[in-house]
Amino acid sequence: MKIVGLTGGIGSGKTTVAQLFQKFGVPIYMADFEAKQLMNTSEVIRRKLTKLFGKNAYVNRMINKPFLADQIFRNKDLLLKMNAIVHPEVAIHFKKWVLVQDASYIIKEVAILFENESYKECDFVVTVTALEKHRIQRVLERDHTTTERIKAIMNNQWDDEEKINKSHFVIVNNDLNHTKAQVVKVHLEILKRIEKV
Repeated sequence: MKIVGLTGGIGSGKTTVAQLFQKFGVPIYMADFEAKQLMNTSEVIRRKLTKLFGKNAYVNRMINKPFLADQIFRNKDLLLKMNAIVHPEVAIHFKKWVLVQDASYIIKEVAILFENESYKECDFVVTVTALEKHRIQRVLERDHTTTERIKAIMNNQWDDEEKINKSHFVIVNNDLNHTKAQVVKVHLEILKRIEKV
């Protein structure tokens, strides 16, 4: 079974693209979603994050998202330290998840696939791109945040050109119908490449 990494900057529409692949029966591992789940359920993560951020990291044993977002927005070093706590646990969880899948390939959707170097564990990489104005608008509607915060996150991620240079496939997600057509094409091409191996 092949591992396909799916990535893209904030607001590029990775989740939308992942759901389109899912319609072909491709199992999808949403790393960001699973990370949030593990932050609430893993005692190892809870202990380490509480040590890093203090008692305000959790409220009623649930991750205090606004507090953490504010902390890492102000301090890139804290973001790196938090990722160093969470990502190894997500990697273990992913490996267990892969063992119970039955498909030609699975997709691991990760916002920072290149930044955390997990692209090296993928057989193929798909990068989703979109115009910056679309990305900002999507995140404003989804997260009720500010343009300043969105741009700060963008600045912490690789730019599209860097990602594209290391990718096998690129999906431009500005128009949904066009995106659907690209997903069909990429899905068929991945299957074709797997058959050749």
